[in-house]
Amino acid sequence: MAIGALEELLYVLGGLVALWFAWRALEWGWLSPQRLGRALRAQGLHGTAYRFPAGDLKEEARLRAAERTKPMPLLSHGISARVEPLVHNTVKEHGKISMVWDGPTPRVIISDPKLVREVLSNKFGHFRKSELPSNFIKLIGKGLASHEGEKWVFHRKIINQAFHLEKLKKMLPAITACTSELIGRWEDSMGSGKAQEIDVWPELRDLTGDAISRAAFGSSLSEGRRIFRIQSEQIQLANHMTNLYIPGYTFLPTKLNRRIKANAREVEALLKGIITKRERAMKNGHADDSDMLGLLMQSNIKESQESGSSKQMMTMDDIIGELKLFYFAGMETTSVLLTWTMVVLSMHPEWQDRAREEVLRVFGKKQPDLDGANQLKIVTTVLYEVLRLYPPITLIERQTYKEMELGGIEYPPGVKLLLPIVTIHHDPDLWGEDADEFRPERFAEGISKASKDAPAFIPFGWGPRICIGQNFALLEAKIALSMILQRFSFGLSPSYTHAPFPVSTLQPDHGAEIMLKKL
Repeated sequence: MAIGALEELLYVLGGLVALWFAWRALEWGWLSPQRLGRALRAQGLHGTAYRFPAGDLKEEARLRAAERTKPMPLLSHGISARVEPLVHNTVKEHGKISMVWDGPTPRVIISDPKLVREVLSNKFGHFRKSELPSNFIKLIGKGLASHEGEKWVFHRKIINQAFHLEKLKKMLPAITACTSELIGRWEDSMGSGKAQEIDVWPELRDLTGDAISRAAFGSSLSEGRRIFRIQSEQIQLANHMTNLYIPGYTFLPTKLNRRIKANAREVEALLKGIITKRERAMKNGHADDSDMLGLLMQSNIKESQESGSSKQMMTMDDIIGELKLFYFAGMETTSVLLTWTMVVLSMHPEWQDRAREEVLRVFGKKQPDLDGANQLKIVTTVLYEVLRLYPPITLIERQTYKEMELGGIEYPPGVKLLLPIVTIHHDPDLWGEDADEFRPERFAEGISKASKDAPAFIPFGWGPRICIGQNFALLEAKIALSMILQRFSFGLSPSYTHAPFPVSTLQPDHGAEIMLKKL
């Protein structure tokens, strides 16, 4: 009798658990989206209708696949409709503040620069980064970009010290050494010939990965290069994880998930070995602050001492997370900037000539230095205009965690705010009717006067969470581009296909074949 009663109780409990899971699934996939959608539409927001359970993800994938099948016309820079077709179409049909769906979560597109700056300034902490699964973030690189609150403040303060101007000078030899090696390879491949076709995209990815390996780890270059290779693979693998909105997806033992976890374990083991060696050297009085790791560790110790804490403010895991993120942010951002700059200067040889004349006037044939890099006005405007037309990150996302008013609309908790950088950068209302044209002179008087609603130029974000490595990225781009201009002229190869496409960053989908000529 007791056994029968127990079986009946277990049966009832099993039914209750199943009912609870069914209710949670109904709440997640239907009831909550309906509530949020009604609350936003009641305030005049328009956009796409929610489709259970994927929202607009399938439509977005379809639109991108369709765009991917057709290359853009050469010399065309109007990329907004190609790289973010769902956002482009929605803004065109429903206005600059409109709505699409990321699975069961509403995404409100905000392409008004004033409101974008308000979100990114985040004075009261009401707008946070969207929450990806914590284990996924840890695998890819849990660092400054994903921290919030006090931890973000501590990390930002420590890492900021590593990016001061005088610290960047110590990383400069890593950039020039790697660029010299690249130029040497290109010249050797040409032999006695005057010109050769080279796909510069993988070459420049290797350049920035090598530069970061040297800038981050200095003497531990071989381990640094191995980490670069793994992190490059992680970027590609992460781009295939399209089901992150499904709860528990990253815990499933899929082939993709297993590979990402194996890579993460190897990177962490390599980083722990490098950090442990550096800690031993520091204890023995051999401190080295000529690379990112040394600067980070010394800043950490200094900050702990100034705060009166006996513990270092950043743990081993924290430092590992920041170094992994440094690879992602630094390698990808600078490599795509350099790639699109070479492509665009190939399309506009008159600006290539002007940039080269300036480089030769400032440096001659000598190796570029920091002081000279700061004198490059034309090169700087070229890089800014390339960043405007081809921003490495095409959109930024934030999320509401409490009810928040923005632009006269009350946003309930759980709404994603999509800030479309590429749409803003190509908006004729902000940049004029020539918004899709390459005109570096628009930045001649600085960023603040380049657009009608200043500033509408946000390739590195805005506000307190603006990319901490932007000065490093721009310095690396100036130095590398200057050294290339000193030795080569270049134009588009007949085999080049103009096909920008967003992966982790805005990349050339079919490579970037350039005809290089020795000067």
